[in-house]
Amino acid sequence: MKKAKVIGIIIISLLVLIIFLQNTQSAETKLLFMTIKMPIVILLMLTVLMGYIGGLVTASYVLRKPIKAEAKDQR
Repeated sequence: MKKAKVIGIIIISLLVLIIFLQNTQSAETKLLFMTIKMPIVILLMLTVLMGYIGGLVTASYVLRKPIKAEAKDQR
């Protein structure tokens, strides 16, 4: 099972790298009241980073045990 996870991570990482390397041209991005011109690769990296951080925050919130349950277990 560990080999399958490692292979899956490698495949996904390679696909993300290929997508990043193929999108080097600039694009205009509207963010609230600003228009920012940046390479698409930077925009993709920021999007992936925000998704990763959002997933970590959501997972930590969902997997966190309530404080009251821990206090009852210790008694």
